Amino acid sequence: MSAARLASDTAMILAAGLGKRMRPLTARQPKPLVRVAGRALIDHALDRLHEAGVERAVVNVHYLADALESHVKDRTAPMVTVSDERAQLLETGAGMVKALPYLPDPFFALNADNIWLDGPKSAFHDLSCRWDPDTMDALLLVVPHARAANFAGPGDFHMDPLGKISRRCDGRIAPFIFTGIQLVSHRLLRDPPDGPFSTNILWNRAIEEGRLYGISFTGRWFEVGTPQAICPTEEALQGG
Repeated sequence: MSAARLASDTAMILAAGLGKRMRPLTARQPKPLVRVAGRALIDHALDRLHEAGVERAVVNVHYLADALESHVKDRTAPMVTVSDERAQLLETGAGMVKALPYLPDPFFALNADNIWLDGPKSAFHDLSCRWDPDTMDALLLVVPHARAANFAGPGDFHMDPLGKISRRCDGRIAPFIFTGIQLVSHRLLRDPPDGPFSTNILWNRAIEEGRLYGISFTGRWFEVGTPQAICPTEEALQGG
């Protein structure tokens, strides 16, 4: 598929977290370097970006930053730029704000621990085909419970027939889980709060304004947040 059909040629990979749920594997390495099916988690993400035609990736670093930066520095497809958060871990929202000088409008964003198998089109082409900058601040790739391997939670979002996103109510189950992949406009990041903050703050504002949308992923997605999730993920990948 041609990169010209994508909504953006750049993605930000959120890779600065402490990886606490992946302990003890993250005692001496950052979570994005944990290996699954013979590849570091971040390489799975970078490979999917390259296959889709995304040319550039911005990777933020904090925990054991030298190891992660050394791992990605020679990557050319996509070309990697590092957003340095060694001085302070900024969380997801502030991390994107700090990286804005490297990011076009819009840009893809994804978590470093994502593993997925694409459906008929890549996740990034699915997002691009649905993107409408006039009505959306962000477009989230969500997945139903049936296609969310290793996931045991109550879900994250509801989605109406037009794709508008709303939060799960307390004590209820929501049908869609956020995959960690999204297409983001600079408008979402306007007027950010000071200091570290989560993207959830920006999503809440976009929900109130009717500008947070989602699409349902057509492939298979694997949550790889703990050591116990690695073996079943590897078995599923071997099975295709």
